[in-house]
Amino acid sequence: MKISIGNDHAGPDYKKAIVDFLKSKGYEIINHGTDSFDSVDYPDMAHPVALDVTEKRVDLGIVICGSGNGIAMTVNKHQDIRAALCWTKEIAALARLHNDANVVSIPARFTSIQQAVEIVDTFISTDFEGGRHTTRVNKIPYCK
Repeated sequence: MKISIGNDHAGPDYKKAIVDFLKSKGYEIINHGTDSFDSVDYPDMAHPVALDVTEKRVDLGIVICGSGNGIAMTVNKHQDIRAALCWTKEIAALARLHNDANVVSIPARFTSIQQAVEIVDTFISTDFEGGRHTTRVNKIPYCK
């Protein structure tokens, strides 16, 4: 599996722990995040992750910012992205099972690094359930 990850200045330590975990499992990583705690603009890291997912260069995406909201809003502007803001592994499981989320957004200021790794582990190891959820997911894109 190949995963794209991006983070702003709130998430360098989170990204490092997540990347180390994923590499230990044999996953290939594309890193669009900063390694610095100097202020950066999260959209600059979010858009490349979203493009990796929509252009099928990767299987899933991970984005990290302070609240998880801004970076999730940014990737969700891309057609075919279904980013879920997850602060527990249970929410991550449901995001994959019921919503076929393809990007997980982690709020670095509201989770521990260990929780973030557990969220990612759950997210990447849970498959979409399909069935009645497929109809709902297919209604997400808005068309006039």
